[in-house]
Amino acid sequence: MTWYFIKVLITAGIIVAVSEIGKWNSFLGSVLASIPLVSTLGMIWMYQEKTPISKITAHSSNVFWMVLPSLPMFLLLPWLIEKQRWSFYPSLGASLGLTVLLYFASAALLKRYGIVI
Repeated sequence: MTWYFIKVLITAGIIVAVSEIGKWNSFLGSVLASIPLVSTLGMIWMYQEKTPISKITAHSSNVFWMVLPSLPMFLLLPWLIEKQRWSFYPSLGASLGLTVLLYFASAALLKRYGIVI
């Protein structure tokens, strides 16, 4: 149980650090947020917990494929807020909704080409 709390504290600490640094310097906050910290920590936690390496490598490959459909979110959100004058939460909701749709579309497309995630 102690290991679980250590994982939660480290992961939460990184997220808080990114948001605090982002308030001070948006570029630096963006750079830190774009580093695949969550994926990297997830793989470290999996490895430390003796997860078979085949599952870790599959996880890494799947993350690669799922990053691609998530990228339009980062263009849609500012466009909705700045150009369409939507407020933050509706813009975020629409951006996340698009991401979910793109996840399913990407999974179906990948499956068609023999890549199962």
